Amino acid sequence: MRLSGNVPLYLIVCTGLVVSSTSAAEWGLKKGTPELQSAGVLAFGPDGILFVGDARSATIFAIQTQDMAGSPATVRLNINNLGVQVAELLSASPEEIRVNDLAVNPLTGNAFLSVVHKKENSDSVVVVKIDDEGVLTRLSLEDIDFSQVVLPNSPEDKLVQRGRRKRNPRLDSITDIAFTDGKLLVSGLVSGDSASNVREIAFPFAEVNSGTSVEIYHGAHGRVEDYAAIRTFVPFNLGGEPQLLAAYVCTPLVRFPLKELNAQESFRGTTIAELGNRNRPLDMIVYEKAGKEFLLLANDRRGVMKISTEDVAHNAGITERVGGGDTAGQSYETIEELQDVVQLDKLNDTHALVMVQSPGSGASLLTITLP
Repeated sequence: MRLSGNVPLYLIVCTGLVVSSTSAAEWGLKKGTPELQSAGVLAFGPDGILFVGDARSATIFAIQTQDMAGSPATVRLNINNLGVQVAELLSASPEEIRVNDLAVNPLTGNAFLSVVHKKENSDSVVVVKIDDEGVLTRLSLEDIDFSQVVLPNSPEDKLVQRGRRKRNPRLDSITDIAFTDGKLLVSGLVSGDSASNVREIAFPFAEVNSGTSVEIYHGAHGRVEDYAAIRTFVPFNLGGEPQLLAAYVCTPLVRFPLKELNAQESFRGTTIAELGNRNRPLDMIVYEKAGKEFLLLANDRRGVMKISTEDVAHNAGITERVGGGDTAGQSYETIEELQDVVQLDKLNDTHALVMVQSPGSGASLLTITLP
């Protein structure tokens, strides 16, 4: 709402209160305490609303952070002892703390972390805010404005034998989320054979459908697959058409047109790159530099990749095996100065925030210039 002309101060104050109150109602938020069972992926939506993916309960929470005013263009966060500071905030030891995700509020440049405090009897789920001066606070989850949506057809919460390993597929019911064009995109696993899934959820939250089963040609494996979850993705515009660029373990990069995903129960994406086997993608952002768009993809074995999006529209896709750990498709370069990056998010048009987990030295939060 815009105010113009000679408006009395008392009216501005009162109007502001009404807008704040109405905003929560318009987004379907109500006062209460969200009962998070796990803290996973994070993404910001409109008006300081933080989406939190709780894979254990297969639920997504929309939480009003009240983090509304700031200057992201000027924020430069650098914290060398992040793990220690988070532990001190929660009266814990660094060994008891695990940071699962990082999200930057585009309205303020403040950073938010999803954190698990491992305890003897039961783990505690926490959201930590880091302001532009590097001060850490715990986001109170008591008596706040929030809403939630439970994902249907999620896997059962139990260990399942797959090959030589036992895994709990429920923990991959939500692997990544992103808010775009008034909707929340969600990747993860569902019950059944064709388990890999993408959902589009309207916000404010309403009824949720079963999503779309997605399959890919996995170059390193030389076969079509529909059971492995997307690990990280970004919404991406290609010639005015919304796309999803998704990275999988071992490491296909796949393009999905959102229009096609929403119209079909199952869909095969276009594998635009094979980035090497025995590798797990961790986090990804899209950004523009010198008039061109790039992806920045953090991996556990192959560092941080700067991937060109040039000619993505003309990439016919990989349809034959890429053996020997080789790469194919979209070109990329490894950013050698970025080592041990486990999370990243765009801070503004020129900078990103990265979380570094170096062996033996704990976690750090650093501001980098987009390469």
